[in-house]
Amino acid sequence: MQDNDLKKEIENVLRTYPDNEFSVEKIADVLRYHGSAAFKLIVQELAALERDQLVIVTADGKFQLNPDKQKLSGIFHANDKGFGFVAYDETAPDAFIAPDNTMNALNGDTVDMEIVKPADPGSDRGPEGKVTAITDRKYKRVVGPFSRSENRKYFGEVKLTDKKIAKYKFYITDVGLKPTPGEVITAQIVEYPNEAHPDYMVGIADEVIGSVDDPGIDILQIVYAHDIPAEFPEDVLQAADAIPDHVTDEEKVGREDITDQDLVTIDGESSKDLDDAVTAWKLPNGHYHLGVHIADVSHYVKPGGLIDKEAYRRGTSVYLTDRVIPMLPRRLSNGICSLNEGELRLCMSCEMEIDQAGNVVKHRIHPSLMRSKARMTYTAVNKILESHDQKTMDQYHELVPMFETMGELHRILYKHRHARGAIDFDDNEAEIIVDEKGHPIDIKLRIRGLAEKMIESFMLAANETVAKHYYEAHVPFIYRVHEQPDADRIKTFFETLTAFGINVKGDPKHITPKMLQNVLKRVAGKPEEMMVSVMLLRSLKQARYADQSLGHFGLAAPFYTHFTSPIRRYPDTMVHRMIHYYEDNGINDETKKKYVNVLDEIATTTSEYERRAVDAERDTDAMKKAEYMNDHIGEEFDGVVSSVMKFGLFIELPNTVEGLVHISRMDDDYYQYVEQFMALVGRRTHRTYKMGQPIRVKVINVDVSQSAVDFDIVNPQETPTSNYLPKESYHRHNNDRRNNNHGGGANIHFSSKQHQSNKNSKNSKSKKQFGRKRR
Repeated sequence: MQDNDLKKEIENVLRTYPDNEFSVEKIADVLRYHGSAAFKLIVQELAALERDQLVIVTADGKFQLNPDKQKLSGIFHANDKGFGFVAYDETAPDAFIAPDNTMNALNGDTVDMEIVKPADPGSDRGPEGKVTAITDRKYKRVVGPFSRSENRKYFGEVKLTDKKIAKYKFYITDVGLKPTPGEVITAQIVEYPNEAHPDYMVGIADEVIGSVDDPGIDILQIVYAHDIPAEFPEDVLQAADAIPDHVTDEEKVGREDITDQDLVTIDGESSKDLDDAVTAWKLPNGHYHLGVHIADVSHYVKPGGLIDKEAYRRGTSVYLTDRVIPMLPRRLSNGICSLNEGELRLCMSCEMEIDQAGNVVKHRIHPSLMRSKARMTYTAVNKILESHDQKTMDQYHELVPMFETMGELHRILYKHRHARGAIDFDDNEAEIIVDEKGHPIDIKLRIRGLAEKMIESFMLAANETVAKHYYEAHVPFIYRVHEQPDADRIKTFFETLTAFGINVKGDPKHITPKMLQNVLKRVAGKPEEMMVSVMLLRSLKQARYADQSLGHFGLAAPFYTHFTSPIRRYPDTMVHRMIHYYEDNGINDETKKKYVNVLDEIATTTSEYERRAVDAERDTDAMKKAEYMNDHIGEEFDGVVSSVMKFGLFIELPNTVEGLVHISRMDDDYYQYVEQFMALVGRRTHRTYKMGQPIRVKVINVDVSQSAVDFDIVNPQETPTSNYLPKESYHRHNNDRRNNNHGGGANIHFSSKQHQSNKNSKNSKSKKQFGRKRR
């Protein structure tokens, strides 16, 4: 019996009966805990709940839920079947909400809730709840193509493409803008689903964003659906135009001139916002000098100015297949703030001395004046360091020794990170190639070479150094944090690993990065490597911004911040702004007051905007992948089983496209889900499908609007067999045959489209939320 679990169980009992008074004995009876030891623990946890002001003691010594704490608040997660769950506590399981108790809340709404049935003691299932109020709506407007409506009561309707609300109809009134059929519009919601009309919403058209036939309108709909600012206001553009396009003499004052150093930018071929330059050399004592020099965006983006407010409203640049929605106007991001080759630029420098073991033994953080010697690409540097291409080495012969030194330093830094336990999700990401109309024509894997990994190492070193410096200075600051994972999630992950024959020793409540790193090491190079990596990622918390240094679990770093990308991330700009402030005004009690009361809100808001951008990027990629596969219906592909569910198999192709084989199409046998091994097993043939298993499939259907791809299994007779089924399953199989009840999916009525939607939205966790590759 764990104290935290008991505390939550007691709280659930009191919340279920908020008006009742309970003695300790009564609580013990409800929880079915008996004996003096249990009695003592209950008393201790009640005392803790009283200290937390969740419980009050009545006049006759009994316990009751504090009336001020009776209201629970959380985020509602809807299911297409009508029920839902409310995430109301970071550690407790979500509360189940029956269809009659949802108040027609939409997915993502913030709701108040009361417990109507507590969780069973010892169960990992949450309590049952009832929505009592919807306090904040996630959806305040929608986007989609307009058409005339058969419902004469309304002017027309909008087809909703957002898969989380696509089951609802959306009618447009004749108030305000009157669009024409075929136009893609945005509309404000004025009536949400309710008892009178639970299956539709009503709104007012407020903007036409294009036509259904316009190239790129599909991505633009996703942008609007996620409420991402797509265009800069005119006054912001004018403010940007007023900034000089060159460094003035006045701006050079007070900055260290490092224009004599061999500084280079290393980015992808298509990058235009170059915000980091690097240099390295060997020191006489055998150590390395590493210079990471970042565009000084904060010099141009003044606090409270028009550009600053707009950058904060965006939070981050958003990268969507064939376009970038920048955080800053392009005059800044591609101009004066971009470290373009040969151009004088203002920067913020983090210069480090690193020993042979990878420790930063000295450092300096200061504003400076730089000039990039070369605009290098990952491809060119990889040709120098990996393939030793003579033509490329001749072209950059003056810089080749520095690149070789950088390669040495990267290997030292990587070994240092690995030794302390940093978890390396070294996956390959997909690049979707589109034609001039935005139609996907190919999907290629981005292979991360030595150059990409090298720059990542240098950015990580700078971010850690800056974070540690200002933590030890005891000043208000913004950090990038990745907290210890929840014990329950890690326990589930460990249990799942047994399906691959991997037994992990260790306490899930005291997990270390090294333990998880060792798990990845054990599956390296094996078919299940990708699956285990994905499962582990889903078991971890999301990285976020915070005004407290809580460490970065995934990197095994006690201190971490984002310092290296101020052109595309607002927190980095804030970090630079604070560095300037402390540099100019010193560190004392007075200067510490400057940011102490604003950082928490900035960190929370920018974390939300980061998730918004990641969701939009993920939805765009999924849509374009489905659109690509729509051109390949009927074709066969080799893939791997990426996930096994009761309703079927998710298959991932080498190009990262994922689709579903619904169990209703697995008609060669009656397939049963065996939870212990996370496998679907045929009762008659014993054919077995597990995660990580190679499989050949045929594309049979694609729904581009819902980003859903359906596969069929080719040659199921070649599937491996197992003895995973319990013996009683054979008897059930015989009964099923007599009853002619074939097909494993007989009791499952979800469409594959719904399952694809649920999996994409609920279970997937983007690696970008763990930390973008460039960090």
